[in-house]
Amino acid sequence: MGSDPLDNLRLTLMQDVLPVGMAVVERAKRGGARDLADAFSKGPDGLTELREEGAEAARQVRERLDRIQPGLGNPVMKVQVTDVPVESALAKHAGEEDLQLALARISDRLTLLEQRLTEGS
Repeated sequence: MGSDPLDNLRLTLMQDVLPVGMAVVERAKRGGARDLADAFSKGPDGLTELREEGAEAARQVRERLDRIQPGLGNPVMKVQVTDVPVESALAKHAGEEDLQLALARISDRLTLLEQRLTEGS
């Protein structure tokens, strides 16, 4: 299943860009340009800090978008559904029976080995 570039872009915007943008707006309101410039002067750590600061506000925006249209804010994961033939289910069950028999044989052999080891001591 190929990935859709537009879905990837939307996912990046919602998960990476939106939290940073929300933190930038909040910092600009709260502390002005100086507070905002401080975040960008820290390099990559500043972006990580902004992403963490804006995570809660971004989550709220995504939830509001989902109320407008489900999947708009929090992308729906695509899945592939296939039917499992009845024969496969029966074969799996038969495989489980074979496994149980093999485990029983191993258990019997271990018991026999333990008996022989205790006889020799």
